[in-house]
Amino acid sequence: MSAVPRSFLVLGSGVLSARAGARLRRRRRGVPEQEAAYAGLMSQFSQARVWRDAGAEAPLAYERFRSRLPLCTHEQLAPHVARMRRGERDVLWPGACQVFAATSGTSTGVSYAVPATGALLDHYRRSSIDSMLWYASRVGSSAVFRGHQLFLGGSIKLAPIPSEGAAEAFEGEMSAALAYSLPPWAERHFIEPSTDIAQLNDFGQKVDAIVEKYSHADISALGGIPSWVLLLADALRARATRGKIRVPHLQGLWPKFECYLHGGEPITPHLDELRAGLGPTVNFHEVYAAAEGFVAAQDGDASAGLRLMTGAGLFFEFLPMEDFDAARLASLGAKAVPLSGVQTGVDYALIASTPAGFARLVLGDVVRFRSTDPHRIVYVGRTGLRLDAFGERVTESNVADTLVNVCRRNGWTIVNFHVAPLFLTSTTGKSRGRHEWWVELKPGTLTTPTGPVMAPELDVELRRLNHTYETLRARGVIEPPFVRLVMPGVFEHWLRHHGKWGGQSKMPRCSCDRVIAEELDSAVQFAKD
Repeated sequence: MSAVPRSFLVLGSGVLSARAGARLRRRRRGVPEQEAAYAGLMSQFSQARVWRDAGAEAPLAYERFRSRLPLCTHEQLAPHVARMRRGERDVLWPGACQVFAATSGTSTGVSYAVPATGALLDHYRRSSIDSMLWYASRVGSSAVFRGHQLFLGGSIKLAPIPSEGAAEAFEGEMSAALAYSLPPWAERHFIEPSTDIAQLNDFGQKVDAIVEKYSHADISALGGIPSWVLLLADALRARATRGKIRVPHLQGLWPKFECYLHGGEPITPHLDELRAGLGPTVNFHEVYAAAEGFVAAQDGDASAGLRLMTGAGLFFEFLPMEDFDAARLASLGAKAVPLSGVQTGVDYALIASTPAGFARLVLGDVVRFRSTDPHRIVYVGRTGLRLDAFGERVTESNVADTLVNVCRRNGWTIVNFHVAPLFLTSTTGKSRGRHEWWVELKPGTLTTPTGPVMAPELDVELRRLNHTYETLRARGVIEPPFVRLVMPGVFEHWLRHHGKWGGQSKMPRCSCDRVIAEELDSAVQFAKD
């Protein structure tokens, strides 16, 4: 297949995108596709010792599956994954596994290994291609396949896992597992950067190498986390600017550039800057993917939400957040519902059974359905990344939207931010406090605010977006917020210190504790000394 001329592949992409569009237009296909995914997974789980011992068999009615197998977390599955890393067979999935992908560890700071079984690699391959076909279908053109697609991810280098046995195994970031899953024709004709650059671990070196090689390349699509793509865009534009000749955006460098693929963090804090830096006619295409598998992708207007990838081999369940309790997940399995039981407007903790050998894994994401035919979702936040120290139930999405709306009204550009609870002394013994906002703004705005100027606006906006916060503010349980505007470099220091500079790493936007806030405070104090 790798010997097929590129022109044939470009022509074939038009046919495939038309077929993808026809499939997407079929009604009521989500539930049957999920039933097929469930049956396929059960036939495999019944051959794996962990799940067979838990009661998995094929066939198995869903109600029995739900009563026999408890909800689980990465931490609970880690000992079984460790056995697979040592070469043991038939543990969570039939056979042995040679490749392991690492999660990003955004919520807990801990990265877990995901077995990239042959079936999961097939899922990666099929879903990554489908997500691009969905893009071509929704814009009505396969022109994106006429250029190259540049992905700014983590290193694709796979490192050998030390083992006492004869079996070889390797581990790396999700970027490495995705690259490993690519068909030869895609790697040869479409995907950039080249292997020597993609394998670089140092993010700064990777950006410099991409700028050197691809400043005037035939790029039609660019993919990556928004904050890191902005760094690359600035570097590319700076390289292309000479004297009075200024390149305002990437479309000035890459005439075929039409698609920005993003996912992994809310795009709203960077939306205006991305539109200015990438180009006026660049289409944004969102893909919701994790090391555990592809969840959803954009198939229409962004405001409609992302189409759940119901036919890609993952089986999804949804636990209402009003029932969610991280301390007793094992007892909550019966409260989770399959796709046929979801409702619009309800916040759900996302649960997935996957060809990585994970059954009923709580992914840590919170989603909300915009529609149920077709099934489209929006990402609300992480179960572990929310403000709830005072019972306010403020989500990551609430926090991001609040800051974006305030900054957009005032012409302020966001670089980075984090929000944490700030506890106050209470004479009643009840939890009482306020939110502490750590915000870095881009220099050069016409009016640079101070914390006391920004705080009341954030308060008003968050009260508008979140009814529970509004109620607790009115009762005096939560005091007005406190804003710390930090100098450039504080967030960069935190990210570098934690090994999260570049690749698939993201800044946690909020937390129920003050761990990150105290570390940011230490960085500020260090900068002052």
